[in-house]
Amino acid sequence: LLSPQELRSGRFWQGVLAEVAATLIFVGVVLGASAAPGPLAPALAGGLAAGGLVCSLGGPQANPALTLALLCTRKLSALRGAAGVLAQCAGATLASAAARAALPDDTGLVTRVSAVGTAGTALAWETFATFQLALAAFAAAEHAAPQAGLALGSAVAAGALAAGPFSGGSMNPARSLGPAIVTGVWDDHWVS
Repeated sequence: LLSPQELRSGRFWQGVLAEVAATLIFVGVVLGASAAPGPLAPALAGGLAAGGLVCSLGGPQANPALTLALLCTRKLSALRGAAGVLAQCAGATLASAAARAALPDDTGLVTRVSAVGTAGTALAWETFATFQLALAAFAAAEHAAPQAGLALGSAVAAGALAAGPFSGGSMNPARSLGPAIVTGVWDDHWVS
């Protein structure tokens, strides 16, 4: 499981750094856009950021849910998966700390279960949105970077718009964990 050769590999550490950077950028963009009223700005910002990151960095997951899906399908080693998740959580926490310093009253930082439904309804929508994102990620892995970026960016935006009214449409545990760590707000955190 733990290969010393893999730990000494420059490629391994480049991948870890790419996960930190991509998650920091993605979460920072989404949190900045979340200061705007309504769900459209964060959904579009997240979709555009995800698409751009895939095209520019070559496909970091920037999302523990996607990393877990890759682990479960044996497309990623346990070491790379664990390092990736830790890197994603670190990037999200750094982005959340910066956003908290810049945004008034923690505006838009924490995803919340809305008054539209129950926590169960929010979980169902969050699960659906994350599933369609994972499906797009697996399909996009077979295509060239521009098509992959478009597919993933569109899936992020569509999922955020569909699940947003119920759960905030995070589809990304790191995006939800970073702000929860920084603000100390854990209400219905298990949903996202």
